[in-house]
Amino acid sequence: MNKVLIIIGEATETVDTLYPYYRLQEDGFEPVVAGPQKRRYHMVLHEIPPDWDGQVTREFEGYTVEADIAFRDVKPEEYLGIFFSGGRAPEYLRYDEELVRITRHFFETNKPIACVCHGVEIPAYAGCVKGRRMATVPKCKFDLEVCGGTFVNEPCVVDGNLVSGRTYHDHGHYVSVWIRMLIEARESTQSSGTV
Repeated sequence: MNKVLIIIGEATETVDTLYPYYRLQEDGFEPVVAGPQKRRYHMVLHEIPPDWDGQVTREFEGYTVEADIAFRDVKPEEYLGIFFSGGRAPEYLRYDEELVRITRHFFETNKPIACVCHGVEIPAYAGCVKGRRMATVPKCKFDLEVCGGTFVNEPCVVDGNLVSGRTYHDHGHYVSVWIRMLIEARESTQSSGTV
């Protein structure tokens, strides 16, 4: 078992998506990009300019990315872990019943999960954050807390199998922790003979 899901949709944040994608490859994992349909998606670049008083996110056009698989075709038991990318995509992705199914699998089976920025909206909607400590962009604090989670304003928050960061600025702090979890999970499946 070497495959790891990266969840995306239209207006997924570029750096949130590509940083973990290439980090997974560096450590010998196979990143599998999953979206509502198997097709190409437009990514965006997000920042909150300092002269905008920290209130509004400015959005720029980013690269595009191809989804390798549609949510409906994902068999989550075939994947070692999952990454929930940020951007505007989670605002509508969270209502996808197939994605809710996938999300719940990773929380129920205690597999390595990473989440950044608006990505929290997906596990929150799926009912998976109750009692969990997480980092997210401050504007999503409400989404986390109304669903029973605890907001922690730090660059890396680890709660069991769940690792989270606030924005792409935190990638250097939390992604390596998640990668280590994936390596341990891979070694565990190899030693137990699980395929």
